[in-house]
Amino acid sequence: MQSTNWTEEHSKSLREFLESGMSYARTADAINAKFQTAYSRSAAIGRANRMGFAGPDRPKLPPRAKPPQLHKLHERHVPESMRLMPMFEREEIVKLRCVEIDPRHLSLMDLEPGDCRYPYGGDEEGEAITFCGHPQRRGTSYCTAHFHLTRGPVIASERSAGSFSLRLVEAA
Repeated sequence: MQSTNWTEEHSKSLREFLESGMSYARTADAINAKFQTAYSRSAAIGRANRMGFAGPDRPKLPPRAKPPQLHKLHERHVPESMRLMPMFEREEIVKLRCVEIDPRHLSLMDLEPGDCRYPYGGDEEGEAITFCGHPQRRGTSYCTAHFHLTRGPVIASERSAGSFSLRLVEAA
């Protein structure tokens, strides 16, 4: 612990500042500014105690209240995802397109490389999901019939064009 030697002049200033109602922190700051010292708030409290000045009869200043901070009001913009969705009338359930193929209904564990991965089932709770299992079309995970089913209606010339492969080229 560092010993502080308060000069008579410093002690006199401490008494004056405290009698004027300044807090210990402000008193220490004022003495430091006046005498080019480095007293802390704790040092000012300790010196005041030793001088017999800091007792229960010393009036306590009420804590200063911070002025309320006013927030600038901004116009609110509702994100697209939170806007109300329009209500639509119920439509009749559309019958999905299907292909004239008899799936092999293989489990995931029974699928071999090159088998069609088109899923069947799983619509009802607890219903098993099986897979088509017919040979895959080159370049896809599905057989030819399921490949065309997943790509939507296309014209015959596009269907006969066959598959093509894409090649990645590094940018220079």
